[in-house]
Amino acid sequence: MEDSKMSNSAQTLSGKRIESLLDDNSFVEVGSYVTARNTDFNMTAQETAADGVITGYGTIEGNLVYVYSQDASVMGGSIGEMHAKKISGIYKMAMKMGAPVIGLLDCSGLRLQEATDALDGFGQMYLEQTLASGVIPQICAVFGNCGGGMAVSSAIADFVFMAEDGKLFVNSPNALAGNDVSKCDTASAKFQSEEAGLVDMVGSEDEILGQIRTLVSILPANNEDDMSYDECEDDLNRVCADLAGWTGDTAKALAEISDNYFFMEVKKEYDPSMVTGFIRLNGTTVGCVANRTEIYNEENEKTEEFDAALSARGCEKAAEFVNFCNAFNIPLLTLVNVKGYKQCTCTEKKIAKAAGRLTYAFANADVAKVTVVIGEAFGSAYVTMNSKSIGADIVYAWPQAKIGMMDAQSAVKIMYSEEIEKSENAAALISEKAAEYEKLQSSAQAAARRGYVDDIIEAGETRKRVIAAFEMLFTKREDRPSKKHGTV
Repeated sequence: MEDSKMSNSAQTLSGKRIESLLDDNSFVEVGSYVTARNTDFNMTAQETAADGVITGYGTIEGNLVYVYSQDASVMGGSIGEMHAKKISGIYKMAMKMGAPVIGLLDCSGLRLQEATDALDGFGQMYLEQTLASGVIPQICAVFGNCGGGMAVSSAIADFVFMAEDGKLFVNSPNALAGNDVSKCDTASAKFQSEEAGLVDMVGSEDEILGQIRTLVSILPANNEDDMSYDECEDDLNRVCADLAGWTGDTAKALAEISDNYFFMEVKKEYDPSMVTGFIRLNGTTVGCVANRTEIYNEENEKTEEFDAALSARGCEKAAEFVNFCNAFNIPLLTLVNVKGYKQCTCTEKKIAKAAGRLTYAFANADVAKVTVVIGEAFGSAYVTMNSKSIGADIVYAWPQAKIGMMDAQSAVKIMYSEEIEKSENAAALISEKAAEYEKLQSSAQAAARRGYVDDIIEAGETRKRVIAAFEMLFTKREDRPSKKHGTV
């Protein structure tokens, strides 16, 4: 067994990051004596302590995790043959033990002096990450540079954190034709979180390490582990009196119904009209997807407003999140308030495929699924948002919810176009027919009468009703057709 103290190389910034991340005195280093074995290009004269990466295991709030931290003080943290093999070795151990892998990245890229040996090591890393996908959680945090192939490696991970001054890129900004950093810094945390959607959370180094600790504490250790529960100290029957006021900002609504108001949002900056994140209900981690039409700051001042529409980016973000939750048997809660699809040329390029992937993700997920219609739910956009039709186990609606093909006024204008054209008082006719259509076809009551909604609940009762539904669904088992995998 390796000595429980870290090597001299671990006293660098990379080692201190590990110490800050893990429980006190829990880290055990593996492979501290490994160095580069290549002798070309005067490599024998190079000091490559631990070959530029500290690897080992420890605990976060008592939970076993495996960790690697790249050391930029050793040849810029570049990845050589042995560097890559150490990371692959950590993955192999983590798979055997069923524990998460956390990568703390600070890497200048492949080590040129080792060329094909480094490339082969990189390939082995990719392979181990692929085998681990859906079996153990993979988390990485970018603290310095993360370029080229290492950026691809970060994209294979389930969650990506990034320091505000970090750099994440496949091609550096200045290598893009007609661009430079002053025009658009494509390697910045802002770009990668808001435009690329690769980064889940951005913050200072201390904030990121704290966020990773929180995430590890609420996730299962692996795809067969059911020990991610915690003691619930909140009232299971707590009435959320102000919940109806957060119909627009569903991030606030989710926090309101969660145990002790806990909510961890992921990819917050990437298309905020779709909310994804984790809450706790009766001590159980629940994955949440919700439409959002408003954002309020901490002073409860409205800062942004969106259409109640599905966008391509929002669908991609939600589909990825649903797939993660399904892989790790995390129940899903969906809050619906959507009228249709976003209308713009940019969205139209990708929306059909993106909405198809989200539809597939929800329909394919066999975990417990509960949906609450909190506003409007119209057309195929609603069907996509985890409706009863594609497999939601329980669907609730708030009393004022509207569910149907489209809003009543639009439907009436199509259905009664000739009568409206001939009418002397078109406005009165539209109002009369719209009220009739809403009662018969687009009200929560109409959907409930047809069995598309299981119950109509008061907004304030959402917490206790959703908790009860998930308790009932705890032993859910659902078979799927035998196949290798889907192709959507």
